[in-house]
Amino acid sequence: MAETPNPSLFRRLQRLFSTDVIIRNVGGNQLKVIDTDKLQSVGNLQNNSRVDRFSRLYGTGTTTAYNNGQLLQATRMEVFRDYEAMDSDSIISSALDIYADECTAKDEFDDTLTIVTSNERIHKVLHNLFYDIINVEFNLWPWIRSTLKYGDFFLHLHISEKYGVTNVDPISVYEMIRTEGLDPENPNKVTFRRDLSLGGSTSSILYRRETDSEEYENFEIAHFRLLTDTNFLPYGRSLIEPARKVWKQLTLMEDAMLIHRIMRAPDKRIFKIDIGNIPPAEVDSFMEATINKMKKIPFMDESTGQYNLKYNMQNILEDFYLPVRGAESGTTIETTPGLQHDAIPDIEYLRNRMLGSLKIPKAYLGYEEDTTGKSTLSSQDFRFAKTVERIQKIIVSELTKIAIIHLYAQGFQDEEIVDFSLKLTPPNTIYEREKIELWTSKAGLAQTLVEQRLFSKYWCYENIFNIPEDDWLREQESIAKGEKEFFRLEQIKTEGNDPSKSGQSFGTPHDIAALYKGDGGVPSGYDEKEVPVGGWKGAGRPEELGTYMTHEHPMGYDPFGRKAFKAARNISELSKSNGNGGLIKHKATLESYDKHQAVNQTYKSETEGSSLLNEENILEE
Repeated sequence: MAETPNPSLFRRLQRLFSTDVIIRNVGGNQLKVIDTDKLQSVGNLQNNSRVDRFSRLYGTGTTTAYNNGQLLQATRMEVFRDYEAMDSDSIISSALDIYADECTAKDEFDDTLTIVTSNERIHKVLHNLFYDIINVEFNLWPWIRSTLKYGDFFLHLHISEKYGVTNVDPISVYEMIRTEGLDPENPNKVTFRRDLSLGGSTSSILYRRETDSEEYENFEIAHFRLLTDTNFLPYGRSLIEPARKVWKQLTLMEDAMLIHRIMRAPDKRIFKIDIGNIPPAEVDSFMEATINKMKKIPFMDESTGQYNLKYNMQNILEDFYLPVRGAESGTTIETTPGLQHDAIPDIEYLRNRMLGSLKIPKAYLGYEEDTTGKSTLSSQDFRFAKTVERIQKIIVSELTKIAIIHLYAQGFQDEEIVDFSLKLTPPNTIYEREKIELWTSKAGLAQTLVEQRLFSKYWCYENIFNIPEDDWLREQESIAKGEKEFFRLEQIKTEGNDPSKSGQSFGTPHDIAALYKGDGGVPSGYDEKEVPVGGWKGAGRPEELGTYMTHEHPMGYDPFGRKAFKAARNISELSKSNGNGGLIKHKATLESYDKHQAVNQTYKSETEGSSLLNEENILEE
């Protein structure tokens, strides 16, 4: 029998899952609805009088419950056996693997399942549930594959007071029966029954106890089901169900092709043997002797147990031997080709139909050699990604039910048990790239309209991005907060100052402008009102004039010889002139030259007898 939780917890969980949906007030007039039984999408079975796809039976009389009779279960078992055979096909098996891989892909943080909540305690509890107790990183892949294969998957939850879900056990779809709509007082009540006699396996027989049936409450079983067709209710429809008929046709066509190629493909030879003038009564013996000489087929003689070399007329690989008669006829050997029958186009037609029902691009399975058409592949990939996304929503819905049970058993109440959301990693990169390109185009269009002053950015928010006013006003505040954080990081990087701790900023234009005082904006220390009498020390003209180009200069009157060179050049020009006019004209130059020569003579007389080297000393030596 199933392990029964604490009676108090048992009654509370029954009451929690006794309604159609779980509704909690999350603040003000806002409600959050968790539809654990997917009643919002499939409706109430009590009002669904549809044809049962498994047994083709209507509800009779006043009974509105779904028919779970023996005929229905027997038909389900037959369909499941077809699914088992289909799983042995390479294409079907690869398709199931690809879907399971896409649904359990990891995100950029290497997480298979993302838990979104603002409550840190809830996040910690759910992370422990999914990654430590349930181990979704390993177990979610086979769970999803089984769900896609059969359309249903049942998970038994072990629940205990204070700890919540402590363990999970997968249950075969062959043994589980879902019943609902049987209680007139509560039409939405759902229970599960495990009938071990349905599975028929040896393992099921070994684990039987006092009875072949076990009853489970709704909160004890997590029922993953693909709700793509309400006619399969209360169960889901397998992903490979649309391909079941085509798969059978394809299997028959492939078998026919193989049989034909084995039986009819070999070529045969025709031996035309000239019998000459042999009497007609002796032709048969002559031909038999000739054939036995040319070819014999060994086979085991059952009576003697020995090999017997005897001609076997029933062997399809044997050649033809024909006697011919005539003056010009000779012995010839001809070859007759095997029967030509090309079944490849028929097989490709059926295979394409089966691939179409699986909704997987051919390039993913290696059946499309030319993948240069990126637009075509992108469109096929987009349809495939949307299918994966729908499957992920179904899986997340049942994982949410498990999370609610776990939180409720651990003592979370009211809006806390719905204060979270779960997400599986979005499908493949092409699907993500198309969404990014769409947002990039919108952003470019909005920027162009705003820069050309055609529309305001608020119009772009509402008409291009379809964001309500309250949302984009909130985004503007978030942008301002982001700018503040960016400024803080810049201050830490360039100035080594954390404004959130120091309460001030350094190095900004405002900080530099604050260093200036007064109306004129003069830096401190340069204001005329602050200058002392007589000026600042060292300011103004020097008290004594310099001695450069004077006789008091330490390096002499003309340390660089510029005046002497100028006087010499003027005298040279004077010597070339004619008449007294030239002498009068350069009188001032001569006086300056004589004065310079006198100074040099005085300097020469003072330095004679010294030990300093000069040109005359060098010449004398």
